[in-house]
Amino acid sequence: MSRKIRVIVVDDSALVRSLLSEIINRQRDMECIGTANDPLVAREMIRELNPDVITLDVEMPRMDGIDFLGRLMRLRPTPVVMISTLTERGAEVTMKALELGAVDFVAKPRVGLASGLNDLAAQIVDKIRVAAVAQVRRAPVRDAAPAAGSAGSAAVAHAAPAAGLLGRLSTEKLICIGASTGGTEAIKEVLVQMPADSPAIVITQHMPPGFTTSFAARLNGLCQITVKEAVNGERILPGHAYIAPGGTQFHVARSGANYVAVVDDGPPVNRHKPSVEVLFKSAAAVVGRNAFGIMLTGMGNDGAVAMREMKDAGSYNYVQDEATCIVFGMPREAIAHGAADEVLPLGQIAPALIARLRGTTDRLHHRI
Repeated sequence: MSRKIRVIVVDDSALVRSLLSEIINRQRDMECIGTANDPLVAREMIRELNPDVITLDVEMPRMDGIDFLGRLMRLRPTPVVMISTLTERGAEVTMKALELGAVDFVAKPRVGLASGLNDLAAQIVDKIRVAAVAQVRRAPVRDAAPAAGSAGSAAVAHAAPAAGLLGRLSTEKLICIGASTGGTEAIKEVLVQMPADSPAIVITQHMPPGFTTSFAARLNGLCQITVKEAVNGERILPGHAYIAPGGTQFHVARSGANYVAVVDDGPPVNRHKPSVEVLFKSAAAVVGRNAFGIMLTGMGNDGAVAMREMKDAGSYNYVQDEATCIVFGMPREAIAHGAADEVLPLGQIAPALIARLRGTTDRLHHRI
């Protein structure tokens, strides 16, 4: 039998520590090797036991989870699953945790803690399994320049925005991005490089309700383009990026000459809501050869089949390479389905796309 995934639980609530330990120890492939009620206790335990994965609460005494995570990822990078409270502040802090290098998070219920955590048991252990195989990297020291040639990751430094505008482009062009585990930072790495006159961008990132609002707001403050949650029925405009609201399905439709957002309460697809498959399938049907597909880091196969449908309909597709993925599942499946035109390191995807768009602009000018 293969070695079990060894997990340390860090939470100031004795009830949560007990519940998480029990959930973990029920699994045949993992074990809780220790619990700690604050980060200072956890620090010594991590040194001694060298866990495969840590579950980490956000708000704790003596040192909060974010401060602890930042130090951990600089000094001893270890896969971390955050246990976050589903509040506005909890969502903002969770975005910060993902930026610092946490692999994923679980939204802890505010009421009915015992029953709520047990209801989340399958999600919790799935995320621990993903974290155990994730590629985590040492977080950069704040304000320090990134190492030359360093790979993109959950701790990747902000890329410099692309120089200059794209110029006249067909408003028919649409960029479609799909991502899951590790995707919040990967999406940021792409979007911060896009110029203000970029074609419209539509995005599905696997995320539960309550977190995509903070995600969109954070990106909007970093990017030249406008980033927002998608709203049902709104026109999809160039210079904007639209993120699928957590817990909904998002796809694109046409209304005359315009693309419009469709956000609805459709069923999960590939167990996901929002699902990349739903967005990419609509792009294949509605956008065709005017689409660009981008598949970023994530576990599973969501979107791979539909990305091949996009390619068959004439899109040009970019897939993140294994070396820069936190988890290579979704990109690997897209490649296996023959959906990729180019497989690139994360930091090269936006420049390659921009160069291709500029080539489109040049061809358009030559025809005028």
